[in-house]
Amino acid sequence: LGKRGFSLYDVEQFIKEAGAEQITEDAVEDLEKELERLTEKIADSALRYAKHAGRSKVIRRSDVLLTE
Repeated sequence: LGKRGFSLYDVEQFIKEAGAEQITEDAVEDLEKELERLTEKIADSALRYAKHAGRSKVIRRSDVLLTE
């Protein structure tokens, strides 16, 4: 996968919406890395489900939901 990533601003907003009042820069950076890792893992799994279903280029919602 390409490294599109999450903006650090968006990650900081996610943390604030979760209830944090202050966030350290390293916490934002670590969460951004973890979100990218989890996103790649979900995308890889969804692609495997799609290929197993005979769809090598189309990932459906059901493929993503199977990864939960």
